[in-house]
Amino acid sequence: MHSAPHPLGLPRVNFWDTHLQLIIGYAAIAVTVLVWAGFALSTRAAAASQLTIGDVAIIRSGIPALVFLPFLPKRIGMLRRLPLRNWAMIGIGAGAPFFWLAASGGVQTSATHVSALIAGTVPVSVAVLSWLMYRERPKPSVVVALALILLGVAALIAASGSLAAGSVAGMAMLLGASLFWATYTLGVRGSGLDPVGCALVLALPSAIVLPPLLATGVLPSNLAHVSLHDALPFILAQGVGAGLVATLTYAIAIARLGAAKAATIGSLAPALAAVMAVPLLGEALSIGTALAVMLICAGVMLANRTRAVRAPAP
Repeated sequence: MHSAPHPLGLPRVNFWDTHLQLIIGYAAIAVTVLVWAGFALSTRAAAASQLTIGDVAIIRSGIPALVFLPFLPKRIGMLRRLPLRNWAMIGIGAGAPFFWLAASGGVQTSATHVSALIAGTVPVSVAVLSWLMYRERPKPSVVVALALILLGVAALIAASGSLAAGSVAGMAMLLGASLFWATYTLGVRGSGLDPVGCALVLALPSAIVLPPLLATGVLPSNLAHVSLHDALPFILAQGVGAGLVATLTYAIAIARLGAAKAATIGSLAPALAAVMAVPLLGEALSIGTALAVMLICAGVMLANRTRAVRAPAP
């Protein structure tokens, strides 16, 4: 049954279709936030696993590479036209080098630090790299948001109490991983890649380079001696979740809700990771740490409300 025409001759908006699109959008961003929080939790949990960092890295890149490989032929032309600089910025910025920094830093800190110091500081890292590479100066409203993030980072460091040398080094690695992810963000910007093409550029280089390094012992590996039961959490969180699901659900959320709203809701991932780490990993969550994470999340939300975000968080 067709709806009656609008009395002024304007096209009618289907109420149910509009709300269905919003429901799909909110469901997609909810899944994305859970996946991003799971990334932080599983990255930290790798320290207590028999799997090495190289093992988790090949899971993270190998699964999406295999799944998206059938889509490669239709995107050969797109990938050939992609400048080598963008290949490097995407493949290195979010590939195995990024994950090595994130996992190495997570071993020496906590899941809260992994999420807050990587995803939470990406807007600052993007602003710094944009200024260094393109001389782009952030707007005053963005500067306020970045200052709030930096205040939250300082509060998080202060809330950590007396810091051991390893903990300081771990935080430095996580901030380095944030710079790598910002490089990925800038590499995606203006590349012309769709989500699947971006996933291929991200996953294929690591999926090609890592197996020989693991097989020859250049990188340590215990993958052959780990049961599927022990590897399954990393397969789900890193390979399926971060590698596949978040790539698609974040794109759906942007299409249904808009980039600013999707990114603003997505910025809740550090807070969710901090809360989930308490029962799942037995990590303590002090009042100081909670306030620091809230400051970082507030800064990221403010930054995302004042400019469109071009690439997802890790």
